[in-house]
Formats: sequence, C-alpha cells, structure tokens
Amino acid sequence: MKKTIYLTLAAFCCAASGIAQSYVVDKNIRYQQERMVYKQWDQKKFTPTPGFLGLNPWYWLTWGFFYPNYHKNDLRPLSANGPQSQRLALVGTMNGIDNKYKKESDTVRTTAVAEIAGTTGLVTGADPLWALYYSREFKPVLEHSAATILGGLSPQVSARLVSEGMYDWYRNELDRLKERIDGAHSADMERGSRIMAYFRLLNEYRRLAGVWAIRTASAQMTLTMEKQQQQLHNRTTSAPDWTPQTDIQIARQVLQHVH
Repeated sequence: MKKTIYLTLAAFCCAASGIAQSYVVDKNIRYQQERMVYKQWDQKKFTPTPGFLGLNPWYWLTWGFFYPNYHKNDLRPLSANGPQSQRLALVGTMNGIDNKYKKESDTVRTTAVAEIAGTTGLVTGADPLWALYYSREFKPVLEHSAATILGGLSPQVSARLVSEGMYDWYRNELDRLKERIDGAHSADMERGSRIMAYFRLLNEYRRLAGVWAIRTASAQMTLTMEKQQQQLHNRTTSAPDWTPQTDIQIARQVLQHVH
C-alpha cells in the first residue's frame, strides 16, 4: 500500500513540475535567445539593468563584475560584422569571381572554337565559298576519268591523243593537281590562305585545260589534213584547173575588162 502511495506522489510531483515549467517564462533567457538569433542587439534589453545610478546589485553580479563588456559587442551571427554575414559575403564574392572566370573561359572557348573552325581541315566542306564555287570549278579535276577527259572527242582524235601520249600526260597532270587540291582542302590553315591556294590551283587548272584544248584541236586539224592528203594521193579529189599565164595574157584580160 505504501509503495502505491509513493508512486502516486512521485507521478503527481512530476506532473506538477512539468506544469510549473511549462508556465515559467524567463524574459532574460528570451531576450538572450532573440539577440543571438535574429533580432537587434538592443542594449536596453540586457537584464538586469543597472538601475538608478547603477545601484542594482544584480546587474553588477551578472554583468558588471563578470561580463562588463559583453553587451557592448554585437555577437549575432547575422550582424553586420557577424561570422555568418561575413561568410555569406565571402560566398557572394566567390560566386561573382566564379561567374567572371566562367565568362572569361566561355569567351576563350568561343574564340578557340572560332579559330579552330577557321583553320581546321575537318569542316572545310561546309565553307560557303567552297560549296558554292570551288567545288564546282574543281569537279573536272577531282572526278576526272577517261570518259570525262576524252568525252566529246571523235574516236580518231581520242586514238591519236592516246597514241601520241598526250592523254597520259594530261591525266598525270590532273592527278598531281588533284593531290594538291586535296591537300589544300584538308590541311589545317587559315581560311584566307586556303582560299588563296584554291585561287592559284584554279588558275593552274585553267591553263592546263587550255593546253589540252589546243592539243585536241591540233589533233583534229592534223587528222583533217591527213585525210585530205590521202584523198589527193588516191586521186579521189580533183585539183583545180590552173595554168600559168604570161604577163601579156594578164594585161589583155585587164584591158578587156576595162573596155
């Protein structure tokens, strides 16, 4: 029975203590919590206060003897000079520096990509000047074959050019020119230098094509002359009637036309 009474009294005391603690409000603790967390470091809320003429003994026991300068320094983490404010300011400064470095690195990257795009030979096929002009002008060189070289010529002329070695010479020149064009097209160089290389190679091809046109025309003319000579030799074509005239006969014909 006594044990039960003791347990009941203990439970009642614990409940009373909890109720008492729940209703106890210490403004000093609350002020200190507010100062340290977020509110203004208000020196007027440091309790106990000095009182009239600084005669409050609790003030001297609490602040005057042990912590005389405590209320003079703002110790809030988020104060103007607090550690948390300084950390946030440092983080903001570092973020600004990081953004600046990022912009500089992006600028360097963009410049590097532009320089690489302007010098590399991997993307020269997308160059507008090559795609719209030089690829078309160089097509007879880059895609040359026996059909493209001898196309449009008669079998006799083609046979003459092959037998005389002109076809092999022209094909070899086109092969060498094709290698130089491929080199200028795939090599890493500035776009201006690449375009000037295209310009020089195109002029060389035009001169070479002019020589080939002269040789094909000469071969055609030679075949025509040989055919006419063969016809004269076989008497298949009559020579024009012509007899030498004396000076007297020529003078008489002139006088007859005058009269």
